[in-house]
Amino acid sequence: MRIYVDADAFPKDLKEILYKAVERVKVPLILVAGKVMRGPSSPYISSLTVPGGIDAADDKIAELTEPGDIVITADIPLADRVVSKGGFAINPRGELYTERNIKERLATRDLLNDLRNSGIISGGPASFNPKNCQAFANQLDRLLTKHCKQKSVVSSQKSE
Repeated sequence: MRIYVDADAFPKDLKEILYKAVERVKVPLILVAGKVMRGPSSPYISSLTVPGGIDAADDKIAELTEPGDIVITADIPLADRVVSKGGFAINPRGELYTERNIKERLATRDLLNDLRNSGIISGGPASFNPKNCQAFANQLDRLLTKHCKQKSVVSSQKSE
């Protein structure tokens, strides 16, 4: 399992949470962005700079994602691509996208975009806040804990 971060707009408040979690469970983390991203020096943390257009980082993440990988993104179309490949997608506010909810979230996103474009509504999501940080940390911890338990079960079955 690897963790990919759609890092161009990733909230600074979440970076330390993510870095500590990765060090704790020793899972590779790849920060993917259209510009150079620097994380702390760690054998588990790397970055990938993707030149190109506005969706180049999203396309690279979707290409690299394998079943069981975690992708952290606020981009719902990218989350849809990840979930369809068997990965897990979490947004920075802690919402887990699944096969059950991703199509609904995508439809809601499209509807809100249409309403904004027609001038019926304005604005976007509420400001990022400490509750969002906590929700993200909790969701990430749940996914990593589940993965680590599955990994230890598989390892113990192989050694038997």
